[in-house]
Amino acid sequence: MISKAMSFIEDRTNQYFQGILGPSTEKYAALGNIAKIAEGGDTTDEEGGSGIVITLVNIEEDRISKNPDGIYRQGDKVIRSNPEILVNLYVLFSANLTYTTALSRISSVIQCFQSNNFFTVPKFPSLDEDIMKLHIELYTMNFEQINHLWSTLGGKYLPSVLYKMKLIPISDKDNKIEGSLIREIQMKKSAIAGTLK
Repeated sequence: MISKAMSFIEDRTNQYFQGILGPSTEKYAALGNIAKIAEGGDTTDEEGGSGIVITLVNIEEDRISKNPDGIYRQGDKVIRSNPEILVNLYVLFSANLTYTTALSRISSVIQCFQSNNFFTVPKFPSLDEDIMKLHIELYTMNFEQINHLWSTLGGKYLPSVLYKMKLIPISDKDNKIEGSLIREIQMKKSAIAGTLK
């Protein structure tokens, strides 16, 4: 699911850039590890040639939205399984370009998700049907957090913006028990021993 969600965001970003900058043989944005690219390590042609590098920097469980008992109703069936885990992804968009172009591209990334930050399967059929809905919001870090992030990545700071992508469901579809809905309850009268006097 994580890979599918990240690929969807990569596609949406590229479609937005194609709309404002025109078609291109190379991707305007590509999934990649910015730490390797920033330090000049091994990268694919796609990662090295793109202007925006999209990097997953953290995964967080969303405990508030979790179904605690793992019981779901699906049509006329009841399904019991371990509760699916809902995760939030922290996604870093970094501009690996000359400084002025990098600033322009980062502004365009912000515009892309300002214009549409909520994605559902009916409106965006390319979104995986198991994800159903995806919400992406700007996540602002203070200077200390930015310093820690780029120190962890091991690279020099590049113009970048961090987004929190919410509610990616992860579950084992084979580990389920199905049952029928309870449609009626029958109660039997118990015989009263003895007689009333």
